[in-house]
Amino acid sequence: MGFGLVVRFTTRDAAATEGFDALAAETLKGIEGEPGTLVYVNHSVPGEPNVRVFYELYADREAFEAHEEQPHVRRFLAEREQFLTSTEVTFLHDIAGKGIPQDGDPKK
Repeated sequence: MGFGLVVRFTTRDAAATEGFDALAAETLKGIEGEPGTLVYVNHSVPGEPNVRVFYELYADREAFEAHEEQPHVRRFLAEREQFLTSTEVTFLHDIAGKGIPQDGDPKK
């Protein structure tokens, strides 16, 4: 069963948004090699230039916990606050859907 979350970040201003996006892009380079991270996307929000929304999907809770311990993620978590005014996290548990493997195997 997969494990996911949506995180909504609000940055201070346009300069902070640029800095946040650069930090997120650097972090994504490391995330691309994480086998249990199935989807990790940074979204902009139309009409809200200082908002970013991350959609994250992991094979399971253990994959998420392994992700959180990676050096690139630890750096992101430590440095992101300088750009932000708020962070809102919503954890998700899949029920059913297209492309969502029920046993955590992304190949099925």
